[in-house]
Amino acid sequence: MTATATGTIRYWAAAKSAAGTGEEPYAAATLADALAAARSRHADRPEFARVLLRCSFLVDGAPVGTRDHAAVRLADGGTVEVLPPFAGG
Repeated sequence: MTATATGTIRYWAAAKSAAGTGEEPYAAATLADALAAARSRHADRPEFARVLLRCSFLVDGAPVGTRDHAAVRLADGGTVEVLPPFAGG
């Protein structure tokens, strides 16, 4: 069994707007669990789920990239950064 960790999810730009908050706590073992809980919390904001599909993620400063979110373990006191695509150059 995987231990549940607690930490903070930080939303940036369009993700922040879609969530209606800049950050919120997580209690999850993996990134997939944390994102599923966030989708559930924001079920009344359908744009939130759409924005998450386009986002990239940093976990404790490290890019998640193409790794399976269910394989990305979260740490107590950690931070998940939710980064939508940025326009411009």
